[in-house]
Amino acid sequence: MTRPGDPGHAAASREAVVAVATGATDAVVDGADAPRRGRPWTLRRRLLVIVASLLVAVSAVVGLVSVAVFHSSSVARLDANLDSTISRANLAISGQPPGFPGDPSAAPSLVLNIPGQEAGTLAALVPADGETRAGYITEGGRVLDLPAELADVLAHVPTDGEPHSIRVGELGDYRALALEQTEWNGVRIVLALPLAEVNADSSQLALTITIVALAGLVVAMGLGSVIVARALSPLERVTATAQRVSELPLDRGDVALAERVDVDDDGTEVGRLGSAFNRMLGHVASALTAREQSEQKVRRFVADASHELRTPLASIRGYAELTRLHGGELPDDVVHALSRIESESLRMTGLVEDLLLLARLDEGRELVHGRVDLRAIVVDAVGDAQAAGPDHDWSVDAPDDAVEVSGDDARLRQVLTNLLANARLHTPAGTEVVARLRVDGDRARLEVVDDGPGIDESVRATLFERFARGDASRSRRAGSTGLGLAIVRAVVEAHYGTVEVASEPGRTAFTVELPLATAAAPAPAPAPTSAAAAAE
Repeated sequence: MTRPGDPGHAAASREAVVAVATGATDAVVDGADAPRRGRPWTLRRRLLVIVASLLVAVSAVVGLVSVAVFHSSSVARLDANLDSTISRANLAISGQPPGFPGDPSAAPSLVLNIPGQEAGTLAALVPADGETRAGYITEGGRVLDLPAELADVLAHVPTDGEPHSIRVGELGDYRALALEQTEWNGVRIVLALPLAEVNADSSQLALTITIVALAGLVVAMGLGSVIVARALSPLERVTATAQRVSELPLDRGDVALAERVDVDDDGTEVGRLGSAFNRMLGHVASALTAREQSEQKVRRFVADASHELRTPLASIRGYAELTRLHGGELPDDVVHALSRIESESLRMTGLVEDLLLLARLDEGRELVHGRVDLRAIVVDAVGDAQAAGPDHDWSVDAPDDAVEVSGDDARLRQVLTNLLANARLHTPAGTEVVARLRVDGDRARLEVVDDGPGIDESVRATLFERFARGDASRSRRAGSTGLGLAIVRAVVEAHYGTVEVASEPGRTAFTVELPLATAAAPAPAPAPTSAAAAAE
């Protein structure tokens, strides 16, 4: 709960009145149960995600290129070994007689049982017609025959003088080279070396790069988080300063806007932001000071003028009454003029008294705190209202026991009197008006309810402002000054209470809540050194 002079009081008061007048209270309550939206990403999180994304992209490109280059160079070395294997096979073949092989089953052993041939080497002799025979060298150096289906894989290697990658069943991937031997009557020789070691080395390199990249990413994110935090620390100081400024009571009274941002280096972007923010705060402070000085002059003028007008108004009224008491006969038009002078002086005196009261409330004066029985005030005020408006149906709904609050008896009586007068003046004859008093926890709840035509929605938001006028259904028929409800709000808020209105055709309810005397109410605020701002 806020009171005049507290931070955000003006905005909170306007929002509360609008919410009650438009029925937005239920919407706010319903909105509290709505699912919360996802938290927006902070600048720090965005920067870290961007840096992480760039690191991942660069690491992926470097890793892929490195693995590809390493694999290509390893395959090239394997192809060189394959050329050496073919050369050794050619030397063995060149020493054989023409028309070889007389025994095709011995041919694969011919090119494999040669010093220097590596374990895992495959060899196949593919005749122009007939069955392909193939063999391979085991890890123990033995030469074994390959099954026919695997030999057929070697038979399909193109004879173009270029190595080709093939897969030989469960033996794995190989690099194979096929050459045609003219001295062997068109028989093709195919030799192949395994790619298992090359693939294993490439996979190991890819795994190593991945582990190193992930470790580097973790380290970089940790260091990046620290660096980003330090880089954004001036921005956090700007945010903290703005938060402190937002909590200052800038809506009224003297404003001491001494908050500033510590700028380490105004050459950076964040430093320039802090400097600009400080300049803005200086400009705002100057504007608020000028505004306060102007408002003080207006308040002082209103208070002084109201005070000074009381004496001449009393004189005007006294002379009018004195003239009417003159023994001689006066013309009717003079009597009428004097009665109008007396009536308007009374009305203007009431207006001046209201303005003076509001000015003093703005300055934090005019309240005498003590224990006040609201039930007695309600009963007395309704009795007075019934005498003033006998054409209305008045009733009281209050507990039998006393309901005590801490406050000013005269001012609280004025609150209820103004609310009842508002119901009497702005509703037609025969309207039922109920003054209801209840105790709700540690607060007293006072309601003035009538079944009149209601308040137009367009004026509800400004109903408690000074000199506010109602619509035609609640027109000014008895010289209303438009200050009654403004006084109600000023007095209630000075007692740390709230006042609200809810209206619809057939029911209008003004609700006042005040802390009970037994509750731990805050101590009355001391009078400020300067006048507070006028109510909204």
